[in-house]
Amino acid sequence: MAKVLDIYKKIQSLRERYYSLASGKGALLKLIDETEVSEQVFNSNAIENSTLTLEETEKILLQIDLDRFISERELFEAKNLARVVSYISTKAKESELDLEVILFLHKMLLSNIRDDVAGRFRKGDEWVRVANHIAVDPKFVKRRMGEMLIQYQSSITKTIIKKIALLHLTFENIHPFVDGNGRIGRVLNNYLLIREGYVPINIKFIDRELYYNAFQEFDNNGKTSIMEEIVGKALTNSYHKRLAYLEGKEIILLSDYAKRKGISHSNLLNKAKRQTIEAFMEKGKWKIGDSV
Repeated sequence: MAKVLDIYKKIQSLRERYYSLASGKGALLKLIDETEVSEQVFNSNAIENSTLTLEETEKILLQIDLDRFISERELFEAKNLARVVSYISTKAKESELDLEVILFLHKMLLSNIRDDVAGRFRKGDEWVRVANHIAVDPKFVKRRMGEMLIQYQSSITKTIIKKIALLHLTFENIHPFVDGNGRIGRVLNNYLLIREGYVPINIKFIDRELYYNAFQEFDNNGKTSIMEEIVGKALTNSYHKRLAYLEGKEIILLSDYAKRKGISHSNLLNKAKRQTIEAFMEKGKWKIGDSV
């Protein structure tokens, strides 16, 4: 509990700095959000075993031909998820998250991929397996989804880290859809973060093993500690990046920063991974803002 509160206090401090600098910087912040779309799409799809690289994802979103053949499904997975990510950046500020919004986002995600199941919950005999357990009986999905949202909205004493972690784990445990559950689950994280005045997070493919461990922990004993760590670090990472730009710092590779300051790179790398320094990962590389 103490560790989560410490991370939460740090995030609140970063959030206050962010808002103190954000006024009049809307164009810059929008640009940051737009440039993050391809990275969010790449990571979320990669977690679900997409073969697309980040460079290929960027080319698809820029409508540039690839150097190899890819399936129609992978093409639409990239384009559709990019639409969803961009859409929620404004929609989240306008509308409360409810079942209708979730179904609309799912329909947008699976359009031209699985139109037969897009925009609706599992029904009839549409059972699915989640890791090593069978997901909720289709006939209980809608009720459980409603209960999940009520639980989130009524958890006023919990930190945003705990609320997001619990909702995400609960959503994936329910597995309400035939297809697209992981991608929509990660979209919902950001929908709620944006709605509550936080910045969006990017759960990265390189953290997939830890991410899966979080679900295992929740399935085994109902604990959310691993997911809280993932959400907490992702939030600090997102704030570190935005603050570096807002404060007008020079954005350089962490390795170059180490040389410039005469500090051990491996030492800085460990601190970056723990998010105890204001470094951030962008496109697979650790970077940091240095005062000019």
